[in-house]
Amino acid sequence: MTTATQTPQFGDTLVLGLGTTGIDVARYLVPRSTSVTVYGGLASKEGPVVDQLREDGVRVVLGTEDVEGQYQFAVVSPGISENSAFFAAAHRCADEVMGEPEFAFRQSPERWVAITGTNGKTTTTALTTALLQGGGLTARAVGNIGTLITSVLDERADDEWFVAELSSYQLATSKKLHPRAACLLNVTPDHLSWHGSMEAYALAKERMFQNFTPADLAVVSIDDAWCRACVKRLEERGLRVCHLTTGEDPKTACAAFVRDDRLVVRIDDVEHDLCSIHELVLKGEHNVQNALAASAIALEVGVAEADLVPALTSFQALEHRIEPCGELEGVRFVNDSKATNTDSVEKALTAFKAGTVVLLLGGKDKGTELDSMMKAAAQTCHAIVCFGAAGPRMEEAARAACGEDGPQVVSAAHLEEALDAGIELARPGDVVLLSPACASFDEFSSFEHRGRVFKRLVADRIAKAKGLR
Repeated sequence: MTTATQTPQFGDTLVLGLGTTGIDVARYLVPRSTSVTVYGGLASKEGPVVDQLREDGVRVVLGTEDVEGQYQFAVVSPGISENSAFFAAAHRCADEVMGEPEFAFRQSPERWVAITGTNGKTTTTALTTALLQGGGLTARAVGNIGTLITSVLDERADDEWFVAELSSYQLATSKKLHPRAACLLNVTPDHLSWHGSMEAYALAKERMFQNFTPADLAVVSIDDAWCRACVKRLEERGLRVCHLTTGEDPKTACAAFVRDDRLVVRIDDVEHDLCSIHELVLKGEHNVQNALAASAIALEVGVAEADLVPALTSFQALEHRIEPCGELEGVRFVNDSKATNTDSVEKALTAFKAGTVVLLLGGKDKGTELDSMMKAAAQTCHAIVCFGAAGPRMEEAARAACGEDGPQVVSAAHLEEALDAGIELARPGDVVLLSPACASFDEFSSFEHRGRVFKRLVADRIAKAKGLR
């Protein structure tokens, strides 16, 4: 496993899972461990990746969750619940079990900031990275945003900041993780089957602050009850908490809020009046919150206000997040495929003028409560198209919320038919918005796959209307 001239840093190590996380962590561990064993799980099979790992000296065990042996530690892929038998088997055989961000932090603990929340964390992570870079700092977005942290440890510059998007899965087993500043944007029901309860889900996110001292800054929303409870607990520990809200000034020493349609951030009683919300390219109340959170973190770690504002006002929407993707005869099309839960849809609807949205809802049903989202849709939408496996339940809830005088509600079998129905219903000045409130797996491999198919279908319709196809 190790060369004759190399002293291993670790003893025998264990990795659970054969996805991207498991593969990259195993490769990182090979030259640093006396041995590396990967358990792929029940559905794992032979293939080129497994062959390559074995060539690299990794022991790979497939088709079972019965872990054997004794290991210094185990790194568990995020899809494996801490409540699962697979996780418990690793715990019996390893002195310590951790997620990949926890492992990466222990290898390179300096200059971390972190962002979590049910919704908005990817946009906020990307925006925070852009603000740090705009302020002359070396910064890289890592974690749940798509760049595995372990995969870039060897190339990390001495002065580089890691801006880490962290999911509840990744935070649940963290022990030593300690960012310099971190943000909790919101906590709404999601991933409850993985965590077992809403309380466990919320507490997993709060673990991001477990090692904070008064020298660090916790940026936490006060706009939902779960986050307000977190703020109370953090302040009882004597920590600095920036009260994050899209509403009025909370009158605290550290705060990020809106005053007269302007973004304002106050850090230790020093106030920064940044820009008008209308100067943001990103639209919607949730993106105002994202901008405030990113700005608070950037100011805390040393970005000057003069450098922050140009980057803040030029930042563009990310793919699949209220992403404009075409216009046809006065009707705009927007891809918000990342909206896989009802809270995301409610936030997306705030980006558009009431009565102008043709909303496409559907996919694989998560079984979540629909009343609040449908009430918002009834007030905002011109029409609602329900499709996919969740279509019938969505349609029933939409009709109940809209009544006879509300937005028109129609159904479609699949996304393509839903788009065509939306085009038929839309008027000049309307927006056909894919913001599905569901997982994608009834028809697609991921929300990214769904969003890209939607954009291709939109492009086809536009081209045909213009006689280009």
